[in-house]
Amino acid sequence: MTVREIYTFLDALSPFALQESWDNSGLLIGDFTQEITTIIVSIDMDEDLIEFMPDNALLITHHPIIFGGLKQLKFNQYPAKLIAPMIRKNITNIAMHTNFDQTHLNEYVATKVLGYEIIAKEGFVAYLGVDEPFELFAQKTKMALGLKHIHTVQCHDHIKTCALVTGSGASLMRNIEADCFLTGDIKYHDAMEAKALGLSMMDIGHYESEHYFGEVLAQHLEKLGLSVIISPSKNPFTYR
Repeated sequence: MTVREIYTFLDALSPFALQESWDNSGLLIGDFTQEITTIIVSIDMDEDLIEFMPDNALLITHHPIIFGGLKQLKFNQYPAKLIAPMIRKNITNIAMHTNFDQTHLNEYVATKVLGYEIIAKEGFVAYLGVDEPFELFAQKTKMALGLKHIHTVQCHDHIKTCALVTGSGASLMRNIEADCFLTGDIKYHDAMEAKALGLSMMDIGHYESEHYFGEVLAQHLEKLGLSVIISPSKNPFTYR
């Protein structure tokens, strides 16, 4: 099967046209005419993963390795340090980022991981019906996502509705119409703003809320009859 055929399948599953204007999803490295027999899916890529991959494989990642405009390729610096061995091994890369967030990832985390019903969706934002005490909801969220700790901003004793954005969504907080907002990468000043807005927040981690990408996408790719490997993606952070 060619890259183009797989790309067409992915586009029908989660249209690349849905990606945000600042995003860079799609074919980033490779050739549409390349024949593919092995597909590997991963939230990100690193040197170990590229070394492990066979030649002529397709790597489908959640995060694009090429995000802003590239002005130079220095092979001892990111991202060229990863791109160079990919080219040598003829590894193709397709990124499915904000389009997949909207069509699949937020819904999966809400319903399959956290176990709550989605009562409304607005682009990236999934709204959940909760109706639980804040402390109980925080502990259930922590356990479901396997978090060692959870940073919270508490403005409510009881949570009726909650908004969810996997990855990094704190910039959307002014548009959230719910008691609580679950997202990752919440900064100190985000927390201060949330307090002023009267919006409870819980930091569910960027990696922790998105590492399900591989298992979600693989379920669909298996229908193509190709060998699909889910990479055990590594969190760049360690916690002590």
